[in-house]
Amino acid sequence: MIKKSFYALLVLLGVVVMVFIMFQGLGDPVKMIVGQSGDKKTMENIRKDLYLDQPKWKQFFLYLNDVSPISFHSKDDIQKKELKGLFIGNDTKLAIKIPYLRKSYQTKKDVGTVLMNALPGTLLLAIAAMLFATIVGVFLGVVAAVKKGTWFDTGAVFASIAGISAPSFFMAIIIAYFFGIILHPYTGLNLTGSWFDVDEVTGEKYITLKNLILPAFTLGIRPLAIITQLTRSSMLDVLNQDYIRTAYAKGLSKRVVVFKHALRNALNPVITAITGWFAELLAGAFFVEYIFGWQGIGKITVDALEKLDYPVVMGSVLLSACIFILVNLLADVMYKIVDPRVAT
Repeated sequence: MIKKSFYALLVLLGVVVMVFIMFQGLGDPVKMIVGQSGDKKTMENIRKDLYLDQPKWKQFFLYLNDVSPISFHSKDDIQKKELKGLFIGNDTKLAIKIPYLRKSYQTKKDVGTVLMNALPGTLLLAIAAMLFATIVGVFLGVVAAVKKGTWFDTGAVFASIAGISAPSFFMAIIIAYFFGIILHPYTGLNLTGSWFDVDEVTGEKYITLKNLILPAFTLGIRPLAIITQLTRSSMLDVLNQDYIRTAYAKGLSKRVVVFKHALRNALNPVITAITGWFAELLAGAFFVEYIFGWQGIGKITVDALEKLDYPVVMGSVLLSACIFILVNLLADVMYKIVDPRVAT
C-alpha cells in the first residue's frame, strides 16, 4: 500500500503538470475578471496577485505550492488566501493545509468551496447509480450464468451489449424526453431538477429525491451492462471448478453453492468494475448532470467552461484525479477482504 500510495502521488503530480500546461495561454485571466473596461492599474494589481508577472516556471511552482497539502507560505499569503490548516514557523511558515485551488474568475469565490458545495450532489447521484447498477447487474449476471443457454441468458447478454453501446449523453436525452415529457403525466418525474428544491414562500431549501430517479437510472445503464457481463463470465468460470462439484456432492443446496461459494470467488473482476465505474461516475457525470439540471461537480464544470472560468475547471480536474486514486486504493483493500488469497 505504501508503494501504491507513492505511485498515486506521482500520478497526482503528473496531473498537476498537465492541468497547468493545458490552461496556459487560454485567454487573458485579467480581462476575464475585470472585463474590457478595467483600468491599467487595476489590471496590473490583478496580474501581480495571480503571479502572471512571473516567469512560467515560477508560476508553476507557485501553483504547485498552492494546491499541495504540504507547502510554504508567508503570513500575508495565509491571510490573503484565507488558508486553513496547521502552520509552523515565523515569517515563512510550513503549512499542512487544505489545498488552495485559487478563486473563480466569475464569482470571486474560493474554488475549493464551490466544488465542496457541489460534491454532495455528485456523490448522491453516483452512489444511487452504482447501487442500482451493482444490485441489478450482479443479480442478472448470476442468473444468466446459472441459466446458461436459456432465453434469460440470451436476453441479458443482448441487453448488456445494447447498454454498453449507448453513450450516456444520448441515453440522457432519450430518457429525459420520454419519461420527463411524454410520460410526465403518469410518472410525475421532472425533466430537470436537483436533490433539493426551494420553497417559493419561505425561500428555504428542502431535500427531494424524486429528481434523482432519471439521472441515476441514466448514469447506471452502462456500468449495469458491464457488471452483468463480468459477473456472468466470472460465474461461468467459477461454476466449472472442482470445489463447486465437491460442494454439490456434499449435498449443499444450489442457492448455498451459488451465492456463498461461487459468487464470492467470482467477485474480484466485478469489484474492479464497480470501483472503476464509481470513480468515473463521480468524476465524469458532466453531460448527465447538465442535461437533467442536477447540481453537481459536472454541471459546475460545464458552466465554468462556457464562461471560461478556468480555475474552477482546473480544480475540478484535480479533484476528479484524487477521487480516481482514492477509489482505486480502496479497491485494493476490498480485494483482500473479499478474497484473502489476493496479496495487498
